[in-house]
Amino acid sequence: MSALAVLILVIAVVGVALVGTVAGLLVRGRRPKPLPNTHTDVIVSPPPAADTDTDVPPVELSSPPATLEPTLEPEAPTVPPLERPEPTASRLVRLRQRLAGSQGGFGRGLLALLSRDRLDEDTWESIEDVLLTADIGVAATQQVVEGLRTRMRVEGGAAPDARTALREELVKLVDPAMDRRLQVSGSDGKPGVVLVVGVNGSGKTTTVGKLARILVAEERTVTLGAADTFRAAAVDQLATWGERVGVEVVRGNEGTDPASVAFDAVKDGVDNGVDTVIVDTAGRLQNKAGLMDELGKVKRVIEKQAPVTEVLLVLDATTGQNGLVQARVFSEVVDVTGVVLTKLDGSAKGGIVVSVQRELGVPVKLVGLGEGPDDLAPFDAEAFVDALLG
Repeated sequence: MSALAVLILVIAVVGVALVGTVAGLLVRGRRPKPLPNTHTDVIVSPPPAADTDTDVPPVELSSPPATLEPTLEPEAPTVPPLERPEPTASRLVRLRQRLAGSQGGFGRGLLALLSRDRLDEDTWESIEDVLLTADIGVAATQQVVEGLRTRMRVEGGAAPDARTALREELVKLVDPAMDRRLQVSGSDGKPGVVLVVGVNGSGKTTTVGKLARILVAEERTVTLGAADTFRAAAVDQLATWGERVGVEVVRGNEGTDPASVAFDAVKDGVDNGVDTVIVDTAGRLQNKAGLMDELGKVKRVIEKQAPVTEVLLVLDATTGQNGLVQARVFSEVVDVTGVVLTKLDGSAKGGIVVSVQRELGVPVKLVGLGEGPDDLAPFDAEAFVDALLG
């Protein structure tokens, strides 16, 4: 190749290189400057123009979209309101009315016999039968009949009214002079302690709950002891009664020594300064000597903390004379001071009140006539007799 050709080739290569360099410089000079950083929560508004509202607030880009619902706080668990038990006065009126409706047949039968024109021996035997059928008992029946014979005998032409004579004899039999006050107050700053005993099925645990309602209605502070540890349902049942009126229930595990639970309940009552401690015990069978001995142990252990001021025996009024056997055995073990007659409705015989008082020498203090929470009231002798007569 000649020198001229080589020179031309070199000039061409250098020219192409210069053209590429100039083109690159032109492209770099035309690139736009980088945008400012827009990743911020608030964009500052540009300076307002003459016809722009200067009060427009900045736009918050970090706010959640309007379609999203706010997160709801979990609701606190609702506490059921405490029940306000029915006052004792209104409870008594209602129970008397119910008793009158259920037991009126007994009184009407006696009044029909006593109102006959001629009271012969057959009539008096019929009167005795009515009294015995009502579970009044043989000795009490003879006492009533003898009293009525004397009063109904016409002397000097002035015969007493049959209803008045029968009422007075029955009131005398029920004995209104007996002290029926519940000993629910202690002494020396200690609470009153009520021990509730009775056989299974008599309504013992229910009675404890209803009694707590009566005391709460009288503005007294109460602690319940669930010492019926052999029956888990009894402990849960008593806890429910306590929750309804806002009283503390001291309980133990199933199978715990009942005396231990009773001791803890009374100790808790002493420490907290409550007015009354009510202890529910297991439903004892009166023919089980070991269980009855254990009931005596419960009472002895309780008295290491505070004296037992009341021992209430709960009897099912429908059991009749069988209830008297139960009453006799329980009174030998724990010195019963009062009786609670439950289920004293149409299926029960009112004379059981007389029989149990004569058997034990202690008064019937409370009666229950239904399943309602306030269907328990103090026993009143004269009101009871009026209800029997209808």
